Amino acid sequence: MRIHPKIIALFFATLSTSANAEFIHPLDFNNSEEQKEKVIEWIVNDVKETYCDGPLKMCQASTLRTMEKAEISAFKELTQAKERAILDNVIKTYCDGPIDMCSYSNLAAMYEQELEASAEKAHW
Repeated sequence: MRIHPKIIALFFATLSTSANAEFIHPLDFNNSEEQKEKVIEWIVNDVKETYCDGPLKMCQASTLRTMEKAEISAFKELTQAKERAILDNVIKTYCDGPIDMCSYSNLAAMYEQELEASAEKAHW
């Protein structure tokens, strides 16, 4: 299987995650104002940790806002996921694994990869 270059880029962009804010599973999102605020808080903290506190040191307001928008978009995309078991496995792998790659954009990319792979069969 070929790994998409976007996934490699996301790997380096998501090496940290916020311990202060609560991760909201996209398929458990109820669209309440309270959960919207929690999702935004988690995304803002995660992006700040990744781009300001992590090894990237790309802590410009324009970069942070661009990445926050990308994360919000990825979260919204994941709320429409059709295969919960696949998404749950992706979250377990990338959020609870030894390397923290738990961003909504990474989860969305890996969900799509896994969804595609689940439909493939080995062939000669």
